[in-house]
Amino acid sequence: MLRLTRSSIRNEAASWKAAGVELPKFDYDTVAQNTLEKPEWVHFGAGNIFRGFVANAHQKLLDSGAADTGIIAAETFDFEMIDKVYKPYDNLTLLVLMNARGDFQKKVVSSIVEGITADKTREADDRRLTEIFENPSLQMASFTITEKGYSLTGPNGRYLGIVEKDIAGGPEQPVHAMSIVAALAYKRYLKGAYPMTFVSMDNCSHNGDKLKNGIVTIAKEWSAKGSVEAGFVDYLLNEQLITFPLSMIDKITPRPSETVQAALLEQGIGEMDVIVTSKNTYTAPFVNAEISEYLVIEDKFTNGRPALEQAGIIFTDRDTVNNIETMKVTTCLNPLHTALAVTGCLLGYTLIADEMKDDTLRKLVEIIGYKEGLPVVVDPGIISPKQFLDEVLKERFANPFIPDAPQRIATDTSQKVGIRFGETIKSYVRREDLDPADLTAIPLAIAVWCRYLLGVDDKGEAFTLSPDPLLETLQGHLQGVKLGDTSSNVRNIIEDEQLFGVKLYDIGLGGKIEGMFYELLAGPGAVRSTLEKYVK
Repeated sequence: MLRLTRSSIRNEAASWKAAGVELPKFDYDTVAQNTLEKPEWVHFGAGNIFRGFVANAHQKLLDSGAADTGIIAAETFDFEMIDKVYKPYDNLTLLVLMNARGDFQKKVVSSIVEGITADKTREADDRRLTEIFENPSLQMASFTITEKGYSLTGPNGRYLGIVEKDIAGGPEQPVHAMSIVAALAYKRYLKGAYPMTFVSMDNCSHNGDKLKNGIVTIAKEWSAKGSVEAGFVDYLLNEQLITFPLSMIDKITPRPSETVQAALLEQGIGEMDVIVTSKNTYTAPFVNAEISEYLVIEDKFTNGRPALEQAGIIFTDRDTVNNIETMKVTTCLNPLHTALAVTGCLLGYTLIADEMKDDTLRKLVEIIGYKEGLPVVVDPGIISPKQFLDEVLKERFANPFIPDAPQRIATDTSQKVGIRFGETIKSYVRREDLDPADLTAIPLAIAVWCRYLLGVDDKGEAFTLSPDPLLETLQGHLQGVKLGDTSSNVRNIIEDEQLFGVKLYDIGLGGKIEGMFYELLAGPGAVRSTLEKYVK
């Protein structure tokens, strides 16, 4: 039985290849030594999107000789990732790419040469991170820590308790990801104010600006308390030395699939157990992922960068990154995902791919994308919106081997509806030749979300809603509402301009959404019949 270790891929290479696994082509020992002496890239956030996409892109450079140092992975949140997924497997990942036809491409990703925690209590890890940031060779720190990782404040606008402690404690014992990185940047400043670039690769709007705001805000608070020199803030704000480019990332790397795990075992690859950490991270030595992937980065680096364009990553200007992100998030992918998420939860689906076999749900997202979205899409020029949408609907969402669940995508929907639906509605308001009141599928998706908030499915049975910071408030508006009711406080949700970014009643959509909501509420089976009525 093959086991994912460096000695195994070296000594049993023929068996790995016989199992259909592509192996690294570079000299690992040389690359590891180079990385130890002159680190160039550290990445915060050791999860699946990093292991299955970013690290694989860098491996292509190492295999071709276009790079001679590896990536150092640092985890700021779930330290068990390093202890249970990195160290026991020598920092290797078995990447399994799956297309909608069921073809598997298997590859060992070996470009991560160190896996460490950003945990101050682990002295060796702490020393190594300091060493990395003090080295003039460091070109960039990249991040996949999720949008929440950048947030310093709670829903009330006040600093989180953990952030207040970090501000009071200064750069000595930081705990929040932004404080940890600010403290490391401070070490670099003290050592020689060397240049470097901080690149968020998280799937959120204006990610580089969020990262910059997080680090700079902490630095300013420390400066105000006298914990660091004012010159440190100037260093972070000097674009000749430090930059925070925008990026747009898009690849689905869901939870480990038991189907993939079983297939690997059958091919003689063992110890591929799914691991659930105490922080509820679902992970494994393997990463299963779709084949489609996009990473577009603003080309704004101060100390050099890896030649990732040779691995299919696009470097461009800030406006183009913005336009690609706008195309994806407001028109061609994210609105469709959210519509499938809330309808899927109500209709009992647990896989997006299964929803795409449902004629009514497929038609719903086709209307949102092709009919209502494309007329107002922002065309970035370097990616065709129509082709991108075709790929989303025909290959990506329909891929039965990507175990992506509507319940996962329904998380934090209150934070997304303003971008995913509100931006298209605003575009209709701005255009003289378009009337937002003519929209059907987008208002229907909003009405379905309001219906979803009851936590009662289309059979009339209770289900668990996905986490959302506004859940208590939103459900409060619908307290006591039951199937068959024809009045409620749902208007309080629909008219909330903070949610949707637009006054829906003023533009002729509020009443339409409210009417659809009551149709969806009529009784068991009303969600299905209402969807069919509007999309057929």
